[in-house]
Amino acid sequence: MELTLDQLRYPVGKFTNPTSFSPLEIKQWMDFLEQFPPKLGKEVEALNDEQLDTPYRDGGWTIRQVVHHLADSHMNCIIRMKLCLTEDNPTIKPYLEDKWAELTDGKTGPVAMSLKILEGVHHRMNILLRNVSIDELEKTFYHPENKTTRPLKTIIALYAWHSRHHLAHITELKKRMGW
Repeated sequence: MELTLDQLRYPVGKFTNPTSFSPLEIKQWMDFLEQFPPKLGKEVEALNDEQLDTPYRDGGWTIRQVVHHLADSHMNCIIRMKLCLTEDNPTIKPYLEDKWAELTDGKTGPVAMSLKILEGVHHRMNILLRNVSIDELEKTFYHPENKTTRPLKTIIALYAWHSRHHLAHITELKKRMGW
């Protein structure tokens, strides 16, 4: 069966802003964020350089670039969360993720370094998020690139989706390749 470009790009579907934020849903997103680094590590630990340098789709990033992108993105995420919690609707700094993925560390660096970053960032994120109040979940930041104001609770949902999204890029490629 031939997959469409959208199926390859969005194997878990596109992110949609949640319409509800029950305590159970928020807990499930936090639980996934906590469990994500070891899940990712398990999927990439046995891959060789040739496999790591395989794009998940034509024109897409390699597995190596995906892992490094996750570290870059999630480092930015925790900084944005902390800004959100300590300032009044701060304007965050966007970054050019496609250009970052093309830098030498993202194209050739060992994935182990980004797995360590993710482990540390997610551990700190877990400590931070497990201790926010219901009121703090409503605190916001402004994203100047897409001109949106987002509350912390949406960011938790977004990064849980982001983690599942890129993990699926890797797991689906491994299935297609028979690895």
